Amino acid sequence: MKVCIYGASSNEIKPLYIKKGVQLGEALAEKGWTLVFGGGSTGMMGAFIQGVNKKNGKSIGVAPTFFKKWEALSDSCTEFIYTNTMRERKEKMEQLADGFIVTPGGIGTFEEFFEILTLKQLEQLDKPICLYNIDHSLDPLNTLLIEGVENGFMKEDVLRMYFISDSIEEILSYIAEYQKYYADLDR
Repeated sequence: MKVCIYGASSNEIKPLYIKKGVQLGEALAEKGWTLVFGGGSTGMMGAFIQGVNKKNGKSIGVAPTFFKKWEALSDSCTEFIYTNTMRERKEKMEQLADGFIVTPGGIGTFEEFFEILTLKQLEQLDKPICLYNIDHSLDPLNTLLIEGVENGFMKEDVLRMYFISDSIEEILSYIAEYQKYYADLDR
């Protein structure tokens, strides 16, 4: 099982987030699952790879070549895939992943979440999507989607296309036990 985890690259975040990111990486590796991520060495991404490596797990970093100039890419991935663009990066991660976990992050993390949620809504992707709600930080995002439904901007079934929890165990169980959302979608 390969799980794509999205999250912040910023080192300006609270230590709690880093701690939870390391724990998530450890839990993934303990299950024998492979981490697919943006390849960063800082922030939440750095925490994921640190946790995976603590437990001798496998990882695949994916980043565009222009990221090399910032010297913020992890050199401890099992495998690293370079792309030409950010779009190719997202597409490659989507192709590799059997499921997704979204952790707190910035604009890039939100973009990644909305892209996979849009693909799921358009029946182009049928994989588990989870929001790891560390310290209730993703409550506003969830509320935004709920209000979008309440105000008629989207259908209520969008709220069933993802799972939100502050428990690593619940998230990994959801991914492991995921039943196809679209019974006839074979992609």
